[in-house]
Amino acid sequence: MTNRIEAQCRSRGMRLTGQRRLIAQILSEATDHPDVSELHRRVAQQHDRVALATVYRTVKRLGEAGIIERHAFRDRRARYEKAAKKHHDHLIDLATGTIIEFNSPEIERLQRKIARQLRFRLVGHRLELYAVAGSKKFRR
Repeated sequence: MTNRIEAQCRSRGMRLTGQRRLIAQILSEATDHPDVSELHRRVAQQHDRVALATVYRTVKRLGEAGIIERHAFRDRRARYEKAAKKHHDHLIDLATGTIIEFNSPEIERLQRKIARQLRFRLVGHRLELYAVAGSKKFRR
């Protein structure tokens, strides 16, 4: 079964070795934002002969082709995810490292409004919220 990343590689004429195909599969199935070390660990569980350097080269090529996106959150480790079909932002739980994707039409409108007020046209942005879990009662 062809995964989304593999399909994008094929449509761009990128050659896929068995190792690259496995890396693409694991990235395509990821529900988190793994760094290269974590990605390599997952790949090695299925194929112990894939070198860390192969994973680095593969994510670099996939990133350059616009198939995956690289993020460097507060911990500065490069993390990867499939290139988004739709825009989303990230909330990072500082206690657990969990990354939550979200989209807020209200935030999107506010950003465009601020850009207009400053006499700019917004052409893109990246929003990262860093947070810790709070109590169920929020103080105002």
